[in-house]
Amino acid sequence: MNHKNPFTLAALAAAGLALGGCASSQPVASTTPAATPETPPMAAPAPKGTGLNVANINTSADPCDDFFEYASGNWLKNNPIPAAEVRWGSFNELADKNNAVMRQILDESAANTSAAKGSNAQKVGDFYASAMDSAAIDAAGLKYLQPELDRISKIKTLKDVQAVLPHEMKLQTGAFYGGYVGQDEKKSDEYAVNLYQGGLSLPDRDYYLKDDARSKGIRAAYTTYLTNTFKMLGDAPATAAKNAAAVLALETKLAKASKTRVALRDPQANYNKMTLAEANKRFPNLALPATLKGVGLGAAQQVIVGQPEFFAALSNVMKQESVGDLKTYMRWHLVSSLASALPKAYGDEQFRFSQVLTGAKRQQPRWKRMLRSTDGALGEAFGQVYVEKAFTPETKQKALVMVGNIKAAMGEHIQKLDWMSDATKTEALKKLAAFTVKIGYPDKWKDYSALNISRESYLKNVLAAREWSYADNVTKFGKPIDRQEWGMTPPTVNAYYNPSMNEIVFPAGIMQPPFFDPNADDAVNYGGMGAVIGHEITHGFDDQGRQYDAQGNLRDWWTKEDADKFQVRADMVDKQYSAFSPLDSVFVNGKLTMGENLADFGGLALAYSALQKANAGKDVPKFDGFTPEQRFFLAWAQVWRTNARPEYLRQQVMTDPHSPAQYRTVGPLMNMPEFYEAFGCKENAKMMRAQAERAKIW
Repeated sequence: MNHKNPFTLAALAAAGLALGGCASSQPVASTTPAATPETPPMAAPAPKGTGLNVANINTSADPCDDFFEYASGNWLKNNPIPAAEVRWGSFNELADKNNAVMRQILDESAANTSAAKGSNAQKVGDFYASAMDSAAIDAAGLKYLQPELDRISKIKTLKDVQAVLPHEMKLQTGAFYGGYVGQDEKKSDEYAVNLYQGGLSLPDRDYYLKDDARSKGIRAAYTTYLTNTFKMLGDAPATAAKNAAAVLALETKLAKASKTRVALRDPQANYNKMTLAEANKRFPNLALPATLKGVGLGAAQQVIVGQPEFFAALSNVMKQESVGDLKTYMRWHLVSSLASALPKAYGDEQFRFSQVLTGAKRQQPRWKRMLRSTDGALGEAFGQVYVEKAFTPETKQKALVMVGNIKAAMGEHIQKLDWMSDATKTEALKKLAAFTVKIGYPDKWKDYSALNISRESYLKNVLAAREWSYADNVTKFGKPIDRQEWGMTPPTVNAYYNPSMNEIVFPAGIMQPPFFDPNADDAVNYGGMGAVIGHEITHGFDDQGRQYDAQGNLRDWWTKEDADKFQVRADMVDKQYSAFSPLDSVFVNGKLTMGENLADFGGLALAYSALQKANAGKDVPKFDGFTPEQRFFLAWAQVWRTNARPEYLRQQVMTDPHSPAQYRTVGPLMNMPEFYEAFGCKENAKMMRAQAERAKIW
């Protein structure tokens, strides 16, 4: 459900989940049999179902008018967004449930001071204990950061900047650009060095470049954040203001050279392989050969440059900016990336700025933030304990059966397509057959033995964990592809498709209600987890995924005619979503959200087909007064029930490849005759598109 973020070290090319009036027509569910002389005056109540919360339904809304409100209206009304959250929905509710399990594991680990030195239990316990010891963090001040600040302050020349850069990359401060070892997208059985645009602090390039009032307000708040942080680091007020302006100016230059998020969705355009010698000639001020040697990649002879224009501009910036400004920029990225491990005032300053971006009213409790940090640093160490507590082999077995059924449905859908030629169908089926499925947790856990963690300092632990994960990534170079590696930890409430591995991955965290309930009827599980599985399978065939073949190579296996027909259908989806407006004058970006929207369309269609097959020949009763088809669509809608702050929605529309929740709910349904039929919608219903305007791909 999350898309490619080149700055997560795994550089997971992951397409994740992560989110006309029909007044006359009534849902079938609310009609009860009329009393006749032959039947008792009261019909027997419909059997109660499991897994679907009918209390969430707003029966006063019309399902054919606004299915998001109908399916979840009562829940939306009764579940305001908690002060520390920017949105609240089923993902958050489930994450909270998982957090409670993880918190217990971490509290017990932290309380255990006699764990064997070097064991996972010792590392997890010491990491979390040090993270929660805010008194020690405040008392330490900048003591543990000082060596890193000194390293930057000693810089005198551009050559010194270049010499320090490899260390900053190991610390993952986010300065200048992203570099990582990942699969070569055109030779997926080899690892390659990938270089990717980066170096910005704001969530998107447009925040630096747009001149509307909101963007200006965000830049003003960012300048305050910068200035106050520099003051806390000891700069005089005038110097702090000057340094803040320097960082903003430098990042603005990088923003101008950065590709838009839509442009980053074109895998071919973002694959530019060249020799290291050529890259060094084109971007001379980055000292790439020395930098790669400095991070342990001296053996690399070639690099894949995501955005050559960005790197050319960055090389110029390195030359043109004063060394003082480059140092200030590096110091900023170091400190801002570590705010939560510094005295409380640093984190508070960061939060004040994030409030402007997201609208959060209160900072999340420290335990929740530190739980996330521990999961990020050592997720596979305590993930093993989490899985024992929260995931059964039966759940895995049931999920594998579902995946098999939904893969089979995809095969049938491909074979029946009337717009695709046999040649392309053959390749598509080959790709589908080659999918790898991972469920629950890794078969092989990460080995953290080289990572040293103690209770001395949380900041030292964070830096050690970052260096370890960078080294872990770099050591892949030159080795065979590790097909057992996971890009998400077991407790994560999410799922992903990785095109270079051609794999779909479902962590244990998501295999729970409302997505999956072992006691629920098939309709509910197919509308929830089934549609999630279908979503990830469809990512292999969305506008990006379809460009990779069965082996995970970026290779065009489509005939020209079929590719054109696909594009016509995808353009329809783009047009539909670009008309959705979550807030006044704010519209969804149909091109940015294309992959996720196509995956929702396909996922729902596949899950529906698989459910029909599972129920074929059975006399399935109505539960809670709803037919299986109605329960399927209600389960889908209730998965996406979400309240979101307007500030968050604005940021989501600019930066997130997922459409806002209400459009994820209704967007696919508005194109599905099966939905109209299930709820008896009439021709003029708002949820119903005219036949010529309906989009259907897979």
